[in-house]
Amino acid sequence: MLPILREGALAWTDRGIALRLCLPWIRSLPLSSITAIEVAVDGEPLTVVVCVDGRAVAPGELADEDGWWFVQDRLVLEAPRSPRPLPSLPGRRPKPRAPDGRLRPGVHDVSVSFRLVIPYLPAGPDAPLVLPFHAEAQLILDAPRSPAARAAESPRIPGEAEARPAEVRPREDSPRSERLPSGWTLGASAFNWTPVVITAERPAPDIAVGIVADGVADVIEVELGQLWRSFPDPADADADDLRAALEAVGGSVSIVGASIDDWRTPTRHRTDEERLAFLMPQLRAAHRLGAHGVRLPIGQAGAALLRRLQPTLDELDLILYEEVQGHQAPGNPAVAAAYETIARLDDPRIRLLVDISMLMPALPTSYLGLLRDRGVPASLVDALESDWREPAIGAKVVRLLQSGGVPPAVHTAYMNLLVRFGRSDAADLRSILPRTGAFHLKFWDLDDADGRVSSPIRDLGALLVEHGWRGTLTSEWGGHEWLEDLDATETTRAHLRLARAALAQGAQTMTEQKENPCRTPSAI
Repeated sequence: MLPILREGALAWTDRGIALRLCLPWIRSLPLSSITAIEVAVDGEPLTVVVCVDGRAVAPGELADEDGWWFVQDRLVLEAPRSPRPLPSLPGRRPKPRAPDGRLRPGVHDVSVSFRLVIPYLPAGPDAPLVLPFHAEAQLILDAPRSPAARAAESPRIPGEAEARPAEVRPREDSPRSERLPSGWTLGASAFNWTPVVITAERPAPDIAVGIVADGVADVIEVELGQLWRSFPDPADADADDLRAALEAVGGSVSIVGASIDDWRTPTRHRTDEERLAFLMPQLRAAHRLGAHGVRLPIGQAGAALLRRLQPTLDELDLILYEEVQGHQAPGNPAVAAAYETIARLDDPRIRLLVDISMLMPALPTSYLGLLRDRGVPASLVDALESDWREPAIGAKVVRLLQSGGVPPAVHTAYMNLLVRFGRSDAADLRSILPRTGAFHLKFWDLDDADGRVSSPIRDLGALLVEHGWRGTLTSEWGGHEWLEDLDATETTRAHLRLARAALAQGAQTMTEQKENPCRTPSAI
């Protein structure tokens, strides 16, 4: 539920009404991804155009545009000035306008709807995922906006280097009492700051540097689709500047989140050559950032592309991680071929990254509260709360979805039950651990009264020590989708403290068991 309409989004210009939209997604998207735009102000449906590089483009013509909607920019819609009100929506009485057709000063009811094609996520074998979005808000006409918000409407030319952060602050180190085993690197993902990035009060690279400068973590993961307007072909200067700024405060990048947009348009799939060309600049940017790896969803590249990438990974000294999460546990037939591909290649530069959303003993309390508040039947929410690990719960989730009983306001979040929330145990990872080089310590909220956050991390720590594992573990917050008002910095600090303690406890328990095998073995 990332915001679409923020304060200052409604304005009156010489040409008429202007509406500035935030991108409600976690990374930049092509302009061709936007379809079915509908806007109403005070109950009046408006005919709008999209402002693209100073041009007025009809919404239906966005499919022919090559530009991108950068995650920190505002997409500006304009409705031509009208001397009289348009027909109102049923049941809505429009507010009167000034005699010259201008909107009167004050508060106005605004609604906007559109669809986003997510070109890197499939909805089946022959189509990309398409998600509907709708927002309503009471907005003050011509409300004051910050300089950063105004700058978000005037993006620089794609490929132009971003400005360096204005100031590098000294580090404020936080205490680290628990020691982790040698070879484990604990860091934080810049993804945790997604709502802050979208707010656009600071440039995204400055936010990333701030994670280190504020002493949250020395090592960070970054998402290329959140950093620069030059995505998906990052400018060398952008990468060089960010690396230098991080090094100045004692930080570095571990893994870079990359993408392959399989669909060029909603109906046209990229060829293998085009997919390779889309990814290669991102690999070069990761190398310039000093990262040791890049990350893709499991199976997206495919065996043929992985083989073609092997020489480049060697040349750039990179590991390509295929990420598994939620229901994509070992033994899941839907991803069995992808697991087998990695095993068959047997290349140390192609490894797995496991997101511990796979290891959820219970659902987040904040998520259950969201479902209740948004009208999901109480009987199902109660069952999710008490019986999440029961095999029959999945059928109940699917049944409600197929019946059309999921309220539209929670439809996107509801899909987490089918995709992002898993029911496995740490012990289920034994078979893939030799091919796993990194973990996302995914968390949604910090309600750990019953150990639902810490126990999977503790079990993981014991498993890793048992097998002598070495690699990167990264705090990644997914709950900002519905808890965007929480402070990302303090939330991540708190999670890192919890994660460090749980990992250390699990590691110590397993170490003691290995030294004293007569003790009762753990569940791991």
